[in-house]
Amino acid sequence: MPTRNISLTPEQDAFIDEMLRAGEYRNASEALRDAIRALQQRRAEEALKLEKLRLAIRQGVAALDRGEYTEVEDEDLDAFLDEVAASDRR
Repeated sequence: MPTRNISLTPEQDAFIDEMLRAGEYRNASEALRDAIRALQQRRAEEALKLEKLRLAIRQGVAALDRGEYTEVEDEDLDAFLDEVAASDRR
């Protein structure tokens, strides 16, 4: 298994020591591998959210291009948004 030398802040080192004392991990390497897995998962989730956002933007732009939108006057905006939010909850 490859090895790396890393530098930790005193707080990070103390946190790892706490986890080891609590028996959550057998050693620091195991704790750090778990932290890296969590980072990988978070990044994958963020990439998925970003792709979903890009898709929603493309769909919205396409709807605008097709003329599928509702014009709302400034004074009616709050009521319109309340109506949209209420329909989303149903």
